[in-house]
Amino acid sequence: MTGTKTIFITGAASGIGRATAKLFAERGWFVGLYDLDEKGLAALRIETGTSKTCMGVLDVASLDDFKRNVDDFARTTGGRMDVLFNCAGILRMGRFEHIPPEQAHQQIQVNLVGVVNGVYASLPLLEKTVAAQSGRANGAGATILNMSSASAIYGTPELAVYSATKFAVRALTEALDLELRRKDIRVADIMPSYVATPMVHNQKYRAKSLETVGVNLKAEHIAEVAWRAVNGKKGVHHLLRPELKLFVRLAGFESLARQTMRYLSKM
Repeated sequence: MTGTKTIFITGAASGIGRATAKLFAERGWFVGLYDLDEKGLAALRIETGTSKTCMGVLDVASLDDFKRNVDDFARTTGGRMDVLFNCAGILRMGRFEHIPPEQAHQQIQVNLVGVVNGVYASLPLLEKTVAAQSGRANGAGATILNMSSASAIYGTPELAVYSATKFAVRALTEALDLELRRKDIRVADIMPSYVATPMVHNQKYRAKSLETVGVNLKAEHIAEVAWRAVNGKKGVHHLLRPELKLFVRLAGFESLARQTMRYLSKM
């Protein structure tokens, strides 16, 4: 197993995934680049360095596709995955009744089913990585990092289905963090407001919240948060605005809820 730390990133061809891939590669990690956009991946791999990366075309909504790419990644890294970053996501803005059902279903498939598939496909390799590092001075377990959203704090109009998927990702993150701690695998998420990425800029309909909140974050800001979530700050939810941190605690009674669930599940 290679001594270089490794990260598997979905949605790596653009936006937050791309910025995170570049940052981790620059800081000495081996990065797996995965997306449906093969041309975007190839261009990124040239930019970050072929010796520091591998790539694969991945439809996160397909569990079989995810397993195949994780197997390829494992062969390349000598059986190591320190971090799974479930970053792939899509957004359709508009009032619920104006969004075609197939677009709503697609958001669920990518934003939620894709995260579930990622955990199922990657968990054996994450466990293997933890076991191989056990007892070593630098053995720090493994991490699953999920992209959630500030819209997971309270349902956001004109983003109803997107918001619902991010609520689900938040719940999945909290539950799995409790379950997988016994395996020395941390689970965390990032909950930003609007980020200046193609996903936001390419919307035909602009939600009122977009104009109210504004787009004040760049993909590079989220990449730095991802780095800290993996290497430094150990909280479950990583928010970028102080008022949102207070809101999520008030909305979810986070500390009390975690203590209660830990007691009930005895984990």
